Amino acid sequence: MGFIRRQLLKVIEWKDNSNDTIVYRYPMTDRDEIMNGCQLVVNEGQMAILSKEGQFAETFGPGTHKLETKNLPILTAIASWKYGFDSPFKADVYYINTKQFINQTWGTSNPVMMRDNDFGMIRVRAFGKYTFQVNDAATLIKAVVGTNGIYTVHDLKDHLKTMFVTSFSDALATSKISALDIATKYEELSDALKEALQPSFNEMGLLVVKAYVENVSLPEEVEQAIDKRTSLGILSDKMGTYVAMETAQAMRDAANNPSGSGLAGAGVGLGAGVGMAGMMMNNLQNVKDEPVQKNDDKITCPFCQAQIDKDSKFCNVCGKQLPTDNFCSECGSKIAAGSNFCSNCGKKVN
Repeated sequence: MGFIRRQLLKVIEWKDNSNDTIVYRYPMTDRDEIMNGCQLVVNEGQMAILSKEGQFAETFGPGTHKLETKNLPILTAIASWKYGFDSPFKADVYYINTKQFINQTWGTSNPVMMRDNDFGMIRVRAFGKYTFQVNDAATLIKAVVGTNGIYTVHDLKDHLKTMFVTSFSDALATSKISALDIATKYEELSDALKEALQPSFNEMGLLVVKAYVENVSLPEEVEQAIDKRTSLGILSDKMGTYVAMETAQAMRDAANNPSGSGLAGAGVGLGAGVGMAGMMMNNLQNVKDEPVQKNDDKITCPFCQAQIDKDSKFCNVCGKQLPTDNFCSECGSKIAAGSNFCSNCGKKVN
């Protein structure tokens, strides 16, 4: 006969059996033509675009659409059909998945730099998940898909991960979250990440629905420093409780002893408890803060390590007599050399 028989398409429909197809171009051969009056079926979660000679024409949402040249004004203008055309015609049909692509993962393959007020420049790693969907199908096809017959999430994933790493660095800088607080600020950091990503996604016709930061890993030495600071804070709180308990117990013992001698014993116990607490608190303070400057007007009690005036005869923290051979251990009066008894209270000199 000398001619090639045309294949007339009466129904065009794409049933997506995959979970990651973003754009699908309906397969057509050189002989395939769309029959005038053909039914274009667009399922829920899809949209379809007709393209003619590289130009996008009509866009269709979910439903069944009857394709007639008289009802396709943009396509008619592109094809220069001045008075319409009732014969079969050629056009490309692109199906676009408009559903949300959830549980997409991202992570930093290499550490990214972070400037912290406490630790300076440190390297951190992070990972999380995100959800995206097509926002502008025409832009996506022009900027990303091109003439590919099918385009999936897998084809786009590496590029999106690169965008996430770059935007995560920007989000860290703009949020100004310290390394000490970063574990409690994941939601705030996630919002900053989403905001940093959206302009780049817009250029591809995509929308960032959700962006999650699930974990930020700090260098081991920084984690150790944070653990130490946390432990010191807990110990400081425990010391305050310990001192309060010792004070209450000493007062209770003194009140229960009618002779009054218990008061002195309780005072000694209280002094010892307070002295121990003071010693431990001083040690903690020395670890947490800058080293304490030495004071020549103070001496250290050999029993509780408290700082007292250098002219003191007794420790005003633990109550014990400071070692000396020149003062009475009972009343503190000065004893002449060679004396066997105190000239003030009569106590025998040991």
